[in-house]
Amino acid sequence: MAVRLVAAPEVEQDVTDAYVWYEERRAGLGEDFLSCLDACFESIRRSPLMYPVVFRSFHRALVRRFPFAVFYEYEPDVATVFGVLHTSRHPVRWTRRLSEDVDARPGAGT
Repeated sequence: MAVRLVAAPEVEQDVTDAYVWYEERRAGLGEDFLSCLDACFESIRRSPLMYPVVFRSFHRALVRRFPFAVFYEYEPDVATVFGVLHTSRHPVRWTRRLSEDVDARPGAGT
């Protein structure tokens, strides 16, 4: 059974930035990126536990053909995407971003 996939607000900007960058390089390449990203999202929906936990409770799924990773958390029946980030980013940058997402949740730090 497929789980529900939800995205944090900053994910839209991650995807838009990557799409625009690829479209500026070659017309249609941004669309190819979106297609591969959608396939990755669908794979997460079908098998959310298939991907490894790489930081705290965050899983990482790699996007086929493109150097991007989808970072998400899984709880029963829902996978929450917190970032679609380029894999060449230094790990400190994405771990800091994911930590900020955790710290921003209601009840965090109490």
